[in-house]
Amino acid sequence: MPVLRIGALTTYTEIIASPLVRRRVPMLVAAAREVGGAQIQNRGTLGGNIANASPAGDTLPVLAAAGAVIVLRSASGERRVPFNEFYTGYRTSVRQPDELITAIEIPPIEGRQWWRKVGTRRAQAISKIMMAGVRGREVRIAIGSVGPTVLLARNAAAVLAERGSVAEAQVALREEIAPQDDVRSTASYRWQVAENFLAQFWKETE
Repeated sequence: MPVLRIGALTTYTEIIASPLVRRRVPMLVAAAREVGGAQIQNRGTLGGNIANASPAGDTLPVLAAAGAVIVLRSASGERRVPFNEFYTGYRTSVRQPDELITAIEIPPIEGRQWWRKVGTRRAQAISKIMMAGVRGREVRIAIGSVGPTVLLARNAAAVLAERGSVAEAQVALREEIAPQDDVRSTASYRWQVAENFLAQFWKETE
């Protein structure tokens, strides 16, 4: 199966409407459905969500869990950066001032996909926390709004992949994330939701 290439200017509405994206990356469609309202979905783009570099970007955990690659282009040429190596800190990335994000490439995903978000409202609200997961031969778990960048929870995923208990994975997860108090939520709330999401992901992808 070939890599799925999505142009950076693809809107959330186009993602939702695409039969190919719905078939290949349903968790991306789920995330796109809860980005703002219809007006934002019609104008907002996947590339814009990536470039904004907010750890609360709804699509970012999906791209992390999917093993996506960011395609960058400048006058001197094109380069590809694995999504999980793209961000260097809060709202900072390896993208150079003369580079544009032109596309996102998503390899074939083996296994069941999962995505959930908690916000003040279902739409038109910045996420308090969200999680994307893939359960197949490999387990991948990514979380947003629990640190300066979207986080790929490798240790928690490894516990589950090695047939550890959900409780053991939750302990590993608590050691990986670093949520903070802010105007939208508290660190303790985000820790609790992250643990709940992990258990829900594992149960619903059995």
